[in-house]
Amino acid sequence: MISDEFARNHSRLSAVNEPLVLGIESSCDETGVALVRGQELLVDAVASSVDEHARFGGIIPEIASRAHLEAMIPTLERALSTADVDLGEVDAIAVTAGPGLIGPLTVGVSAAKALSLATGKPIYGVNHVIGHAAVDQLVHGDFPDEFLALVVSGGHSSMLLVDDIATGVRELGSTLDDAAGEAFDKVGRLLGLPYPGGPHIDRLAREGDPEAIRFPRGLTAAKDQAAHAYDFSFSGLKTAVARWVETQRAAGKELPIEDIAASFAAAVADVLTAKTIAACDRNGVDTVVIGGGFSANSQLREMAQQRCTEAGITLRIPPIKYCTDNGAMIAALGSSMVTAGVAPSALDFGVDSSMPLSITHV
Repeated sequence: MISDEFARNHSRLSAVNEPLVLGIESSCDETGVALVRGQELLVDAVASSVDEHARFGGIIPEIASRAHLEAMIPTLERALSTADVDLGEVDAIAVTAGPGLIGPLTVGVSAAKALSLATGKPIYGVNHVIGHAAVDQLVHGDFPDEFLALVVSGGHSSMLLVDDIATGVRELGSTLDDAAGEAFDKVGRLLGLPYPGGPHIDRLAREGDPEAIRFPRGLTAAKDQAAHAYDFSFSGLKTAVARWVETQRAAGKELPIEDIAASFAAAVADVLTAKTIAACDRNGVDTVVIGGGFSANSQLREMAQQRCTEAGITLRIPPIKYCTDNGAMIAALGSSMVTAGVAPSALDFGVDSSMPLSITHV
């Protein structure tokens, strides 16, 4: 149940045009704390533990959880100090409730609940993936009445039809196996590149020929369109790269690393952009928002811009600093919740590692 004090706060906030929202993100390996007033970002403080995971070749949840515990208060203090804001001035608190890793999510939600109880401010447990789309408002302003969001990261490749970022999100499709960023990390490991592999493949791809090797485009055949028009699959592509590399090595041939990277990256970008443009056409939408860590990929950005321009579609991609996990995206989504008059979350809400994308908040 929402307390009477929370209900009074919610009623007051509904009348405020530009609420000051504190956002906390801790779904994986970044501890993010941000302050947003309306659609103005005041500060975005981030502490990352990615270097602690590099030697393991992937995220270790226990290490990430401990890192969040150590970083949460210093990052919060840094954010408040940088913005010259007192905690008592905050109107609402937003925190990632899912999806993500259970341990890291629990650290962030516990911190947010403690702050909510201490200050009497309403709390919103929000969806991390939808936050990756919401952050674009801080850069490009209000969203149109309806748009398509493509959220691509290490754990998610999702296509969303949105008519209200706070309350009206419908998932059209998602990855059936490896997400785009996950496939990049696995191919990077195959090629002997440091973790995370995405940035290294992106760098090498700029020096290679994207047409040197024709790798498969998953779920694009005519037989897949009926059931999986909006879904993605990159596991087969990853396997095709592995087999190609194995064949080259077995023949004693030197690996053309740049061409492999460019051809692989082109295959991923081709599928993501082709399906997005097709979805816009089928749903009568003329604006695309791309977010998530993998939206920093240069091949995806270039191909998306070219194809959207050719199709007469407006493309919105936030700067790279807002693509990876951060508190700004959570504060932005929380601000939209407050402005839309959405009721706060009950204090007993839990974390959900597999929160469905049909749920914007708990």
